[in-house]
Amino acid sequence: MIKVSLTHAIAIVLTVVNLFSIEETQAQTSKKKDIKFKKHILTTEFISEGSAVGDINKDGKLDIIAGAYWFEAPTWKQHEITKPVKKYDWKIEYSNSFLNHAMDINQDGWIDMIRIDFPGEAAVWYENPKGKEEPWKEHPLYSSVGNESPRFLDMDGDGRIDLLCNDSKGNRMIWLESPKTKGNLDWTVHVISDVKDRATHQFTHGLGYADLNKDGKLDVITRIGWWEGPTNIKEKGNWTWHPADLGEDCSQMFAMDLDQDGDVDVISASAHNFGIWWHEQVVDAQGAVTWKQHEILKTFSQTHGLGLVDINRDKNPDLVTGKRFFAHHGHDPGEYDPAVLYWFEYKPGKIPTWIPHEIDNDSGNGLQTNALDMNKDKRVDIVVSNKKGVFFFEQIK
Repeated sequence: MIKVSLTHAIAIVLTVVNLFSIEETQAQTSKKKDIKFKKHILTTEFISEGSAVGDINKDGKLDIIAGAYWFEAPTWKQHEITKPVKKYDWKIEYSNSFLNHAMDINQDGWIDMIRIDFPGEAAVWYENPKGKEEPWKEHPLYSSVGNESPRFLDMDGDGRIDLLCNDSKGNRMIWLESPKTKGNLDWTVHVISDVKDRATHQFTHGLGYADLNKDGKLDVITRIGWWEGPTNIKEKGNWTWHPADLGEDCSQMFAMDLDQDGDVDVISASAHNFGIWWHEQVVDAQGAVTWKQHEILKTFSQTHGLGLVDINRDKNPDLVTGKRFFAHHGHDPGEYDPAVLYWFEYKPGKIPTWIPHEIDNDSGNGLQTNALDMNKDKRVDIVVSNKKGVFFFEQIK
C-alpha cells in the first residue's frame, strides 16, 4: 500500500485542477481562433461569374450585385438591373457577365455597376436610377476588355478606381482612367505597351499591380513578365518591360515579401489546373533576377479567382479562393470534384506557410473574390458568384 501525505494529496489535486484549467483555457483560445461562416444562398441560378458589393439604395447596408441583378440587404430580395439576355445553361454556356464592379461612376451620389463581358468583348456600365424600380441606363465603357483577370484598382492614387486590362483587338496593354469630374462619362485610355503578344491576347491569364523592385512605384505584373512603373503612368512609352517566368496560367496575382528576405515575391493560383503557388524572387551576385516556384496547395483545381485579405485579424494577409465550378464545361482537370471555397491562413517566416481552412464544398468561386466586412461587425465576409449561383458567407462568432 502506497502512503500519501495530506500535503502531497492536496498538491496532486491542485496539479490536476491546474492541468484541466490549462486545457480549458487552450480550448477556449483555440475556439476563439476558429473562423466560421454562415452560408446564405441568394440564388442557385447561373447569372454571373463575377459579383460586386455596394450600397445600391442608400440605406446604409451593403447590397450584392451579380450580372443583371442586385440583391437587397439584409433579406437579399432580388431586383433587376437590366433584362437578362436569357437563362443560361451552366453545362454548356457562359454568361455575358464575367466580372462586376460597383462604384459611383458619374459622381451623382449613387452607386453604379460595371459589367465585364466575355474576354476581349466590350465592357459596359449601368447608371443607378436613384431608387426607382426601372431598368438601369446602359453606357459604353470600352470596346475590348481582355485578360481573364482584369483588375479594378486605383492606378494613379487619386482615390478613384480605374480598370487595368488589355485591349486584345488593338494588341495593347492599357489602363482605363475612370471619369474624374461630375457628369463626365468618358474613360481615358492610357497605353502601357503596344507590343503584340506581350500579355495582349484576349485569353491572357494573370494580372497584378504592386511594387516588385521596391523603387516606390507600382508595377504591372503578368505571368510572363512585368512592366516597371514610371513616374508618370499617363505617358505612353514610359513602362519598361522585364521578362520573367512566373508560372502557369493563373488568376489575380499579388506581391509582397513572403519569406522576409527583403525582396518582393509573387503569389498566383492556377486558373484551369491544379496549383496555388508563391514565386520566390532570387537575386544572384550580379543582380540577375530569377523566380523559384513553391507550391502552397494542389488538392483542388480551377482557382480562377484569388483574394488577399486578413481573415482572422492577426495583421497578416490571408488567401481566399475556390473552384470556379465548370470553368470549361467539364474539360478541365478536376472539373467534377466538389466546388470548394477555402481561406488560407498565412504564417510569415523564412519559410512561409499557409494553413488551409475549408469554408464550403458546394459553391466554389467565380472569376473574382469579394472579401470585406459586409455588416459592420469588424469581421471579413465573402461574396462569390459562379455557375452554381450567388452566395454570401457571413463570418460569425
